[in-house]
This record gives sequence, C-alpha cells and structure tokens, in this order.
Amino acid sequence: MRTRPYSEVDVFSEEAYRGNALAVVHDADGLSAEEMQRFAAWTNLSETTFLLPPSSPGADYRVRIFTGREELPFAGHPTLGSARAWLEAGGRPRANGTVLQECAAGLIPVRVEGDSLAFEAPPFTRYGPVDERVLRRVAEVLGIRREEILDASWLVNGPQWIGVRLASAREVLNLQPDPGKAGELEIGVVGPYDEAGEAGFEVRAFVGGDPVWEDPVTGSLNAGLGQWLTDTAVAVPPYTAAQGTVLGRRGRVRISRRDGKIWVGGTVTSCIEGTVRL
Repeated sequence: MRTRPYSEVDVFSEEAYRGNALAVVHDADGLSAEEMQRFAAWTNLSETTFLLPPSSPGADYRVRIFTGREELPFAGHPTLGSARAWLEAGGRPRANGTVLQECAAGLIPVRVEGDSLAFEAPPFTRYGPVDERVLRRVAEVLGIRREEILDASWLVNGPQWIGVRLASAREVLNLQPDPGKAGELEIGVVGPYDEAGEAGFEVRAFVGGDPVWEDPVTGSLNAGLGQWLTDTAVAVPPYTAAQGTVLGRRGRVRISRRDGKIWVGGTVTSCIEGTVRL
C-alpha cells in the first residue's frame, strides 16, 4: 500500500451535502481492478472513481468508475465529480473551459462554468421499447399497476437503465418499491410537476442488487431521460429535474441542448480532501 491523494465531492446540489457524494482516488496507477472494487465497496457510496494518466491523445485524464458491485463504462455524477476533483487538485484542461475525460465509454467533454459543470451525454448502446414481460416485472418491483406506466424505454449508456414515465411527480414521490423483487434491474422513473416551478420533473433511480439501492442523484439516467423525453416531445430543453427528494437530498440536474446534443449539468462542491492508503 502507498499513500495517494483522496477527495470526496458533492454532485448535483447547490447546497453542499444535499446531492450525491463521490469518492475520488487520485494517482491510482498500480491498483488492480480487484483492489479498486474492494475499496469502492468499502466506501459504501453509489460510486468511487480512480484517476489515471490518459491513454487517448487529447484526453486530460482517464477514469475508472466502480459501484459497490461492478465497474461501469460510464456514469454521470462520477464524470462531473471526477472533473471537479481533478481541477481542484491542480489539473489544467488542454482546451480552455472544457475538460476531456477518457473512460471505457470513450471521450466525454465536460464544460466548466464556475462551480457548475456539464457533460455531453454519450450515445446509447441500447435505446428502444421494453418487452411487455419485463414491464410487468418492473411494475411489480415499483408496487404499481402496469397501466400506470405511460411509456418506457431502454436507456443504456453505461448502466442498463430502463426508463419509466408516470403521470405525475407525486406518483414518482409516492413509490414504495421492493428491492427484494428487483434482481438485476436498473429502473429510472420520471414524472412531471403540474405547476411551473424550479423543477419540471421528479426523478428516482433504483439499482437492483446494489448496496445503494436508491441512487440519490443520477447523471447517466438523467442523460438518457433527457434524450428520450426530448425525442418523444414530452420535454423541451432546457429544463431542471429534481432527484433525491425522498432521501432528504436536494438534487438538481440541468438538462440543455446544444448543437443537437444533450448536456447534463449541475453544481459540484469539494467537501473532503486528504489521503488514503491503497
């Protein structure tokens, strides 16, 4: 083991400690995937990232992203949180105002605007209708009738999200899902607010089999939802999604569109800086 720089940041909330925490291990060269996975499970956060020198020309750094149970090719709040931690540690992007992150899903641009960062949503690897048998199982997990699901789509951009649209934000907030029935399903639920306000939609994310069953605020899911809701004319960017409300968080995810691309943004705050022995 050796001492490595370590950070924890709060992502997607303008109020520190009300978003989604991310653990970041800097200078992670020499760590095996098994060692990274073991540490990610130990932190007991939704994700932990490990920063490495880039291997792609033009990239500012390379990141590996782990949940408590597996490595992900891409995830949203780890992308913004890793970029903030890298900048706070003295990183200087090669392109003015944009960090270029390398991960298993490819190169992800991250725009930097003060305390706010935004990433360009990566392309889907699966996008389209969900089999009726799977939808009936999703409804059972969520504890609702199948008829309450207005629409659904695969939204796979790293995690294996199934996006589910309900009639209202209140229905989303009232969900009492059963993690014991989820198996390996990863379910993202969205519903609109009736009145115009700070947030246009409420979002919740459920990850079967993960130690963090309900994710507080989820960038990859909101990236997929942003594209899907736009494609189906349910939403017109820019809009803000609220997430984490039932967990006592105050997540705010800002969805915008630029040059035909969906961008996912929010405030990122550095909370802990120190070292870790790994």
